[in-house]
Amino acid sequence: MSDAECLAEAFLEQSPACHWVVTAGGVFHRIYGDPASIFGKPAAELAGRSAAEALAPELAHVWRDRFARAFEGETVVLRERRGNAIWYLTVFPIRVGGEIRYAGGLAREITAWSVAEQELRYTVLGALKAQEFERNTVSRFLHDTVGQNLTALGLQLDLIRMDLENAQPETCARVIEIQRILEAMMQRVREYSYELNPSTVERAGLRSALDRLTGRIRGRFTGALRVNVDPSLKVDPKIASAMYQIAQEAVENAIQHASCSAIEIAIKSTRGVTALEIRDNGKGFDTSDLLRGCRGLGLLSMEHYAAQAGLDLSITSHREMGTSVRAATLGAA
Repeated sequence: MSDAECLAEAFLEQSPACHWVVTAGGVFHRIYGDPASIFGKPAAELAGRSAAEALAPELAHVWRDRFARAFEGETVVLRERRGNAIWYLTVFPIRVGGEIRYAGGLAREITAWSVAEQELRYTVLGALKAQEFERNTVSRFLHDTVGQNLTALGLQLDLIRMDLENAQPETCARVIEIQRILEAMMQRVREYSYELNPSTVERAGLRSALDRLTGRIRGRFTGALRVNVDPSLKVDPKIASAMYQIAQEAVENAIQHASCSAIEIAIKSTRGVTALEIRDNGKGFDTSDLLRGCRGLGLLSMEHYAAQAGLDLSITSHREMGTSVRAATLGAA
């Protein structure tokens, strides 16, 4: 072995990161460092074995997918939490003679780096709370001021129409046309006020609110959209409001990112546990991607509303198998 090869070997062995190389058949070819925190097995139990042989079935499925993506030419960058530690992972293609012959991997613990990100996350959640307050303020203004004034204007037009009904029928017809325009405007104000202030869920009920949500979405989603909620189910107003917001964010994410043709919103209560689940049949994703540095505002919003209402939020997804977002009262199995 040349000096350069010895130096490279020493560098990899003594690096604080863990490195590995996998063959096209998914077999661990070379491993440097301790892979136990990532794969749950020491290097001696991985070397020369495939992921399917060496890893637990669920973990093997995840890593086979990542290796396959690397052999297709993709560089997979993500973060995973292992206990109290956070690891930065990269899986990438290794080309020999211009062809992808191996998949390489790199894992390094970055727990200390996550502190600043957590602080930034709290800042974002604080901004969401401020935004929520402003939306509620605008909603109240639309409902209490604009809406009531439009209603009063409609009543005045009714009186004018009745006064002119016999004496000036042409003018009366114009008044009726103005009333139709006014009614359409009032309806739009009510709908916009409702969208801005989800606390109206407490008055209309969760099932009714979800029906109105899906009614608005059907105008821009051509797939199947179904709501499955027991109409007799009673949900605490605070929890109902949070579930509505989570459902709204999850459905928007499905429409924008999942390329799905069907979405189902279901709420069930079993043994005292109430759970909301939003399922789609879209392209899915690797849920470990959720720990990447760039997280969507939709997910942060769902986490925010779940935390406010004391709900347990979980997301399950597999590539080409769809995604499920579940929010349940604590204690759910």
